[in-house]
Amino acid sequence: MAEQFLGFDLSTQQLKGIIVGSDLKLIHEAKVDFDADFSRYGIEKGVLTNPAEGEVFAPVALFLEAIDLVLQRLKDQGADFSKVQGISGAGMQHGTVFWSQDAEKLLGGLDGGKTLLEQLEGAFSHPFSPNWQDASTQKQCEAFDAALGDARKLAEATGSKAHHRFSGPQILRFHNKHPDVYKATSRISLVSSFLASIFLGKVAPMDISDVCGANLWDIENGCWQEDLLALAAGGSEGVQDLTSKLGDVPQDGGASFGIISTYFSKRYGFPSSTEIIAFTGDNPSTMLALPLRSSDAMVSLGTSTTFLMSTSQYKPDPAYHFMNHPTTAGLYMFMLCYKNGGLAREHIRDAINKSTTSSDAKSWESFNDLATSTPVLGQDAPSDPTRLALYFPRPEIVPSVKAGTWRFLYDTKTHTLSDAKPDDKTWPLTADARAILESQFLSLRLRSQSLVEPQGDLPAQPRRIYLVGGGAVNPAIAELAGQVLGGSDGVYKLEIGGNACALGAAYKAAWGVQRRSGEGFEDFLEERWNEEGFVQRICEGYRKGVWEKYGDALEGFALVEGRAVREKGEGVEGKEERR
Repeated sequence: MAEQFLGFDLSTQQLKGIIVGSDLKLIHEAKVDFDADFSRYGIEKGVLTNPAEGEVFAPVALFLEAIDLVLQRLKDQGADFSKVQGISGAGMQHGTVFWSQDAEKLLGGLDGGKTLLEQLEGAFSHPFSPNWQDASTQKQCEAFDAALGDARKLAEATGSKAHHRFSGPQILRFHNKHPDVYKATSRISLVSSFLASIFLGKVAPMDISDVCGANLWDIENGCWQEDLLALAAGGSEGVQDLTSKLGDVPQDGGASFGIISTYFSKRYGFPSSTEIIAFTGDNPSTMLALPLRSSDAMVSLGTSTTFLMSTSQYKPDPAYHFMNHPTTAGLYMFMLCYKNGGLAREHIRDAINKSTTSSDAKSWESFNDLATSTPVLGQDAPSDPTRLALYFPRPEIVPSVKAGTWRFLYDTKTHTLSDAKPDDKTWPLTADARAILESQFLSLRLRSQSLVEPQGDLPAQPRRIYLVGGGAVNPAIAELAGQVLGGSDGVYKLEIGGNACALGAAYKAAWGVQRRSGEGFEDFLEERWNEEGFVQRICEGYRKGVWEKYGDALEGFALVEGRAVREKGEGVEGKEERR
């Protein structure tokens, strides 16, 4: 019997389930759209809100209904669950679920003739799961940043400074707001480990990568950070209780948590031997959708921008995120999140089209022509100053700054900036097309430059640049990505539609079940993965001379960001890209 593997993606607005074969080819996929299928919960875009307190949350009951419904839809398509040997999944990062004292008993005694919702509503001490968009924890974030000295020390320990959505600040606020409910809580799960728990029939451990989105895990020492636990628990006397609520964290990202709950065998026909492999967060799972080697980078070009890279170097900073790699010990996942991505590019495109009276206001033709025909950094001659700019129609996270636009001329000899006003000479409107792309990719290069490695005889840079998302189809964006970021093997477009996260989970399940002793995830995946079906090389990466010229501009670009922060002050904390 050919083995099959099931992967899930539980995001803010939907639950997706996909099945792949041993060759990793897609066999079935189904999804549940929360707004369309469960409007009776009163949700909008998958969540409920309390604007007065900045709260954003989702009913856990909705998740339970979605699990049964997506499995039924897969079955209606003809899925044969008796062939499924392994299950893994992904959940939106930073969401939390609070289990009641009856959770283990209820999870372990499910009746296959009834739905999950009919049997598990009493399994939760709190009916809602705080969502990653929640912004109610400003005071708690300030306390976390101060707990170890400052935000930098917190990032050094946990991989990130404090963020509104992170589970540690969320637990602290929950403890303060609902002390009796907190006391009645037996376990606390992330969304990913909640989903694993349902299939396992008991509360599952948190994943070694997803746990890094809590501001509670000491990454280098591989354990809970006791000072931060004491903060979240309301004092040192609560550390043991909170540690018990959070549970142990297995170090092996491919570990089997055990076999599937009898509920799913009886109700849907899964083999009793089906293994539940560690579920992880949505961003780590997305990275598992291809064999990403150390120094390979994935750039998601949506409304906002997310940059993911696998690296063996742990160099945390408050400006970005580090997490343990979801499958490979000794590697880390480096992540940057920007609010201003596609929207900022579209603003420039629209202004250019308006000035040229383009017949199609949404056409990228003029923008692309200008971006690729304008000289590097706007320099017609080597002695000319370089053009450097920032375009933030929304408040930005990296750097943390309010909305605004900044244009400067930078003298690489004197390392000085001078203000540039939009005009016909020093900064024509047409210059913005190239400048905005350079700006976005220079920010990625500035923050990742110490993490990449030399590629053969070439200087340290990414090996491959993988572009995903709506912007990946734009040839000018790909061209500038290669010129600024490099890429010794080139720039690639990754075409796996909206399935990257669920595919990564399914691949993780296959690896967890089928791996040979000592076989790493990347080797396992590369042996079976059909690159021709998913990846297209679209342009060169490293260009000798051009890449170096952008390197010379990085110091000036850092000065530009510094000016923006001083002039506009820090912005409101932003949100991550997908979910």
